[in-house]
Amino acid sequence: MWLLFSGCGGRDADLPAHYRNLTVPNGLLASAAARERGRALFLRHCAICHGVHADGHGVRSEGLDPAPMDFTNPRWRESVTPRHVFYWIQNGVPGSAMPAWKIFDEHETWALVAYVLSAGKT
Repeated sequence: MWLLFSGCGGRDADLPAHYRNLTVPNGLLASAAARERGRALFLRHCAICHGVHADGHGVRSEGLDPAPMDFTNPRWRESVTPRHVFYWIQNGVPGSAMPAWKIFDEHETWALVAYVLSAGKT
């Protein structure tokens, strides 16, 4: 399981202080242009594992344990915060094949967050 929420301090309490205190750019997350930039980055760098539809069925997903996340799953989307997604992109997910993506700057990472959190929404 990707998430462990602390009983106090809010939904981001388990993140390191730097990430827990990030200002979430809500306007950017709601921006169609940012989501499209994020989608382009996703297709270039992430779709190989997460799939071109962000459903966890990429060409390299077979045999990964745990399987790549299905970002189209509404329950997943409701269980995460933008700060968590930002953190995972920047630092990877321990115990999984998800690497740290230090090549992305802050704006690119937020664009990826915007896309991932919109994947599968109608």
